[in-house]
Amino acid sequence: MKSAFLFAFALAGAGVAAVAAQPAARNWVTTVATTSTGSYVIGNPAAKAKLVEYLSYTCNHCAHFVGEASTTLKQDYVAKGGTSIEVRHAVRDPLDLAASLLARCDGPARFLGHSEAIFAKQTEWMNKGIEFHRANADRLQGMPQAKALAEIAGGSGLTALMQARGMAPAKAQACLVSKPATDQLVAMSGEAWQQRKIPGTPAFLINGTIVAGAMDWAGLKPQLDAAAK
Repeated sequence: MKSAFLFAFALAGAGVAAVAAQPAARNWVTTVATTSTGSYVIGNPAAKAKLVEYLSYTCNHCAHFVGEASTTLKQDYVAKGGTSIEVRHAVRDPLDLAASLLARCDGPARFLGHSEAIFAKQTEWMNKGIEFHRANADRLQGMPQAKALAEIAGGSGLTALMQARGMAPAKAQACLVSKPATDQLVAMSGEAWQQRKIPGTPAFLINGTIVAGAMDWAGLKPQLDAAAK
C-alpha cells in the first residue's frame, strides 16, 4: 500500500514538473528585423496580418495614433505573433529628418522605444525646434546639411532627449551627420511620397493594400482585425 502511494505521488510530481518545464509563449515585440530599404519590421515575419505604417515625427496625427494605439498593438496584436508592423519614414522637413536619424541611431533593437519617446515629447521639442529655426534661419541656410541637422537637433532638445535615454553625445552627432543614413531616409521618403503617393501621415498598408481613410486606431482596428482572422 505504501509503495503504491509513493509511486502515485512520484507520478503526480513528475506531471507537475513537466507542466512547469513548458516554455513560455514567445513575445514577438522584441523581434525586430531590417528590410533591404532600411525600414524596421517588428514582430513575427510570418504574421498573417502585415501592417505597414508610414510616419513623420513632426506629424501630430502620428503622435496621436502612437499615443492611443501603441500599447494595444504591441500587447494584443504583435506580441502574440498574429500581426507584424513595418515602420517606414515619410520625412517632411529638416526637424523630422533629425528626429528620424536619432530614432534609428541605436539600431533596430532600440528603435521602437526611441520612436515612442520622441512622439511622447513631440509638442515640447517641436516648439523649441521651430523657435530655434526661426531665430537661426540665415545661419542654418549657409551651413552644410549635416551640420545644420546637428544644430537643429541640439536646438530643439532632440539630442538631449536621446542622451537622457542613454545615447552618448558622440554617437548622436555621428548619426546626425551620417550621409548613408540620411540618403537612406531620403530614398525611403521618396518611395512614400512620389512612388506610393500616400495622402499624408500616418498612412497604413495591410498586406500590401493601402487602408483608405484610416488615420487613427478607430479607423484602422476593424480592418486589421479582419486581416488577422
